[in-house]
Amino acid sequence: MFELTFTEEQRMLREMVRDFVNNELKPIAGQIDEQEFIPEHIIKTIGELGLLGAAFPTEYGGSGFGEVGYCLIQEEIGRACASTATFIGAHTSIGTNSLYLGGSEELKQRFMPDLCAGTKIAAFGLTEQGAGSDAFDLKTLAVQDGDYWVINGEKQWITNGPFADVIAVYARTKKGISAFVVEKEMEGFTPGAPEKKLGIRGSKTSTLKFENVRVHKDNMIGRDGYGFPLSMKVLNTGRLGLGAACLGSMKELLEMSTKYAKNRFQFGEPISNFQAIQFMLAEMATMIFALESMLYRTATLYDLGKMTSAQAGYVKYYASDSLDKIADMALQIYAGMGYSREMPIERYYRDSRINRIFEGTNEIQKIVIARDVIKKNGALFA
Repeated sequence: MFELTFTEEQRMLREMVRDFVNNELKPIAGQIDEQEFIPEHIIKTIGELGLLGAAFPTEYGGSGFGEVGYCLIQEEIGRACASTATFIGAHTSIGTNSLYLGGSEELKQRFMPDLCAGTKIAAFGLTEQGAGSDAFDLKTLAVQDGDYWVINGEKQWITNGPFADVIAVYARTKKGISAFVVEKEMEGFTPGAPEKKLGIRGSKTSTLKFENVRVHKDNMIGRDGYGFPLSMKVLNTGRLGLGAACLGSMKELLEMSTKYAKNRFQFGEPISNFQAIQFMLAEMATMIFALESMLYRTATLYDLGKMTSAQAGYVKYYASDSLDKIADMALQIYAGMGYSREMPIERYYRDSRINRIFEGTNEIQKIVIARDVIKKNGALFA
């Protein structure tokens, strides 16, 4: 496989994460799925390793690795446990990143060091029952009362919701959509019970209820009415992290499938000798090569301040669609054993499906991409 060029620091970061994954995370990934939670010592170690703040500048407690470094982390985590990658993504890409991209200097200095260190956990409060793909149609309201904003409403499908310390909450004001930092100890804020899900079971997801939650004006992220464009910028970043986690899962599935095919005998020979199996492995390898090239090119553009929404859409759409296909082919190669819970293949298969839904459905990504194509008359790279 073609080796991308990374700096020495980036390679060291990847090796550190790979050691953690192989020694601590991968051995219990099945347990995380079965028990439906990530153990506290794993979350603590992730924070101590600096993985939750790796993307952010050092002045806010981060490590300064940028989006490329963050994608390297998510790729390695995604090889072992999609639930853990989802926890990290919700905390870093969309939760903490809401403060980083939109918050005042005072707000960033107040919250980001703890978030980067993992001593506090973040969530991203945008989605509602009637506002998923139509994210502008929020019903959660924020009404100003002197130096405070009073928030009422309910959020749905919030990753890290049951235990987050800090939530970037998006609510409707007279000027449009605005964003606020809500802290879990605020009176009137109540997280719901964790949802029972098909996949990523170790990632905690819940509703969030706001009943006259009083938030000081200093906790507003950016200016009044700026929340919607901020949420779109934040989600663009989240799509790259999702793509990286998908890439890791895809690589792991290819490796597992290849090894299994070489050791599984039918008709007196390994099934890797059969063209039907070879074609599936070839398709898997090609999709991985394409996504790896696309992902790190786009992450580099992001770090240079040159990434577009359409480019983030390419990554999210292709990554999630390709992972579903690869998970399906991997299960087919394993056949009956792949369908058994004795093998990790069925977990990867279940975990893969959500990627076509969250961080903006693939149907929405196609709309964003198509509008960009039409605007540029098809000359995407002119």
